[in-house]
Amino acid sequence: MLKYVSFKTVFVFLVAAFMTAGCAKQDVVKKDEGIVPATVAKKLDPPKSVEPKASATTTKQVATPPVAQATSTQPTSAQQSQNASSKAELQSALNKIYFDFDSANLSESSRNTLAKNAAALAKEAASKIRIEGNCDERGSAEYNLALGERRANAAQQYLVTMGVKQDRLSILSYGKEKPSVQGSDESVWAKNRRDEFVVVTK
Repeated sequence: MLKYVSFKTVFVFLVAAFMTAGCAKQDVVKKDEGIVPATVAKKLDPPKSVEPKASATTTKQVATPPVAQATSTQPTSAQQSQNASSKAELQSALNKIYFDFDSANLSESSRNTLAKNAAALAKEAASKIRIEGNCDERGSAEYNLALGERRANAAQQYLVTMGVKQDRLSILSYGKEKPSVQGSDESVWAKNRRDEFVVVTK
């Protein structure tokens, strides 16, 4: 009876040991299933991005040339003052000429005055002049506008013959609309029948 019990005990112990060994082996296998071989892991690792090295040409800053400052073409205060003084001096040197009643003919006195005006213009070659023809109050406005234009034309043509370039001269007729002196007698009328010379640019 004792031998039978011992044999049975040994048999149970062996079965238990065998089952324990089997379970341990399964655990090992199961645990090993989650391990990825080193060679496979290397293949699965994503490639590391390599940043390109900055070259000298990309990092070098190009120096921009300095912007040239625009030179001013505006005249200075001194130049403006000088131009104004020169213009006023020329204006004072240009004298009026006078005409007989209802006439655009140049008298001897008018020719002498125009010669002096031409000499003054020759010294100021950059200047331009407007010749303004005027009449006395007698006659219609239309007639006096035409007469004033003829008087301005007569002075212009004479200055051209004296050497003044025609593109420096322009004409304008005021007729009887711009009297120099107010009144209604011959002494007043004689002063209003005139050409005036105005400096327009200098």
